[in-house]
Amino acid sequence: MRRGRQENADGTTTLWRPTGPNELEKVRAGGFQAWPPRLPDQPIFYPVLNAQYAATIARGWNVAASGSGYVTRFHVATPTARRYATQTAGGPDHLELWVPAEELDAFNAAIVGKIEVVEEFSV
Repeated sequence: MRRGRQENADGTTTLWRPTGPNELEKVRAGGFQAWPPRLPDQPIFYPVLNAQYAATIARGWNVAASGSGYVTRFHVATPTARRYATQTAGGPDHLELWVPAEELDAFNAAIVGKIEVVEEFSV
């Protein structure tokens, strides 16, 4: 296992993504199979490496910004996940992968199965 990553026996790595309602609607419209393109002011896509950190962001950031926040879970082919170094964003458990926006299509192509909503928060 690479630093903090959940690499599975089936050749996938489990990742989580805190998201707000607008991004979730785009994921839903795409059949829960891919993440939408980044906005011009979003140079990276950052899935996180643990559910607790995703929940912290969804509760603290997404709910404050839009009234609701969601934790999603998805699986990516491990060779693709390994292309991105683990980044620490604040605390020792705040681990993320930073996928450049221009690489998101290739990253999406490596998603195995569906993106799932596993937790929801609202005001």
